Amino acid sequence: MPLALLALAIGAFGIGTTEFVIMGLLPDVAADFQVSIPTAGFLVTGYALGVVLGAPLMTVLGTRVTRKRMLMLLMGLFIVGNVVSALAPVFGVMLAGRVIASLAHGAFFGIGSVVAADLVAPEKRAGAIAMMFTGLTVANVVGVPLGTFIGQNLGWRVTFFVVAGLGVLGLLGVAKLVPEQPKAQGVRISHELAAFRNVQVLLAMAMTVLGFGGVFAAITYITPMMTDTAGFATSSVTWLLVLFGLGMVGGNLLGGKFADRHLMPMLYVSLGALATVLALFTVTAHNKIAAAVTIVLIGALGFATVPPLQKRVLDQAAGAPTLASAVNIGAFNLGNALSAWLGGIVIAAGFGYTAPNWVGAALAASALLLAVISGSIERRTFAGDPAAAHASVPVADAGLSESAPTASVPMAR
Repeated sequence: MPLALLALAIGAFGIGTTEFVIMGLLPDVAADFQVSIPTAGFLVTGYALGVVLGAPLMTVLGTRVTRKRMLMLLMGLFIVGNVVSALAPVFGVMLAGRVIASLAHGAFFGIGSVVAADLVAPEKRAGAIAMMFTGLTVANVVGVPLGTFIGQNLGWRVTFFVVAGLGVLGLLGVAKLVPEQPKAQGVRISHELAAFRNVQVLLAMAMTVLGFGGVFAAITYITPMMTDTAGFATSSVTWLLVLFGLGMVGGNLLGGKFADRHLMPMLYVSLGALATVLALFTVTAHNKIAAAVTIVLIGALGFATVPPLQKRVLDQAAGAPTLASAVNIGAFNLGNALSAWLGGIVIAAGFGYTAPNWVGAALAASALLLAVISGSIERRTFAGDPAAAHASVPVADAGLSESAPTASVPMAR
């Protein structure tokens, strides 16, 4: 594999770390700025909304410069955002820093996937793209727990300086190792926007918002839930996040394995199981062992939905997948923002730190309902017009240019 993939993986590692590490540091940040836990939760919501806006915006702007130049600009934006967060004198400034960093998130993964695919022979593109996304996966197993440990022992500001340092490494790696590639040619926004007239594309994105939102409803407030309800020491949050990350890795592999062969059944099973486990978390959160097992399951079931949901969007928008793919990255983060906000509301209303689990269960159940509706529409369409089965050709057979990777790969949220 080319060394350029290592530079992309380092960037992905930094982005994944900064997105998730705030969960483990939420009480420390709240105490430092003298705000409530629900208010501190806006650091999650703000980041997620920044990805929602930044993914399509930066992807469109990225067509004006070379891919290498855009990746460098995105990493620069990421560095600035994390430094602003680390130096923030008041809560509002830190929130602004989080939003600045988030603007780089979606476009980095979207453009980085194209670059990774172009670095290798056609038969090795899936492996190259997966190599870049390994940075995101490893971030949740290593970066987030380590960042939490550093923040709890040396101060949360140190964590954001370290993450900014990872951004510097990623920037230098891109500058040194990623070859120059020409600007994308023939990109027509009107053609890309046409994909959003497909009801199945919209249903898939709605499933993304609600399904992964269920995970974030619980995980956003995992630190106060585990310390106040389960009785863990604050230092234990680090290894609990490791368990969550390991669950994510396993679930992502499982979802990727079955997405090509049994996409809709995979969604039915994973979303139904996720809703059930989140509802049970309101009970298991009171026992240390049961809580730890449940956290693994939430990570696994939540990320088991990622490959099939992304592939669903790509298949249904096969003729113009670039913008739809970027917007679906934003959809994951819109779900994160929605669930973090709703979780903060139920905590502020006095229902306790386990209440967000009910919110998550309801969101996942809603996603399951949409999946059933989507599958039903598809079956009726195919039954009424067998030729319609060929209308949504898989991405790999759609005759796309190399600006649209054909692999079903793990997605950034």
